[in-house]
Amino acid sequence: MDPVRVITGTALPLRRSDVDTDQIIPAEWLKRVERTGFGEGLFAAWRKDPSFALNSNDYRDASILVAGPNFGTGSSREHAVWALQDYGFRAVISPRFADIFRNNCTKVGLVPVQVDAAIGEALLAAVEKDPSLEITVDVETRKVWAEAAGIEGDFPLDDFTQMRLLEGLDDIGLTLRHADAIAAYEKTRPAFLPTTA
Repeated sequence: MDPVRVITGTALPLRRSDVDTDQIIPAEWLKRVERTGFGEGLFAAWRKDPSFALNSNDYRDASILVAGPNFGTGSSREHAVWALQDYGFRAVISPRFADIFRNNCTKVGLVPVQVDAAIGEALLAAVEKDPSLEITVDVETRKVWAEAAGIEGDFPLDDFTQMRLLEGLDDIGLTLRHADAIAAYEKTRPAFLPTTA
């Protein structure tokens, strides 16, 4: 995954709470064997409504999703995160995330920005009022702001997850940091045991 330091862009408002992973990417889209192409199915049921924000040209280039509370509930499917990322979102802002969804986000570089409910509501209202409003998410300082709207807040991010995002380390990347030690260990194993080579 690529390092994530600062994300600045426009946002798509999703004024819905308790959005589950089946609403993010419906089950019929889970037949793909690769991690790409899921963006086309993002919010598929809701996109049938022409007034749904994702269908609006005003939000066509949004790279940040601003949602209501309790985002990403339901099943643990990683496909929900892949769909958001494949569509072009780099961060999701919400007052609350489901734990598994949040964890899945951090493993692929989609930044879950959990904000105070008042900040979340202020950002939703500001983006609805002005689709061109720029929002900045700073992983290093753990801050989010929309300067033109006078909104600023902090978001929690543990040190280990912050390091992973800043250095662009997914689970494979973390393992490969120890490639020399793994290779040295494998050389000492008896020949009759399986190897990683």
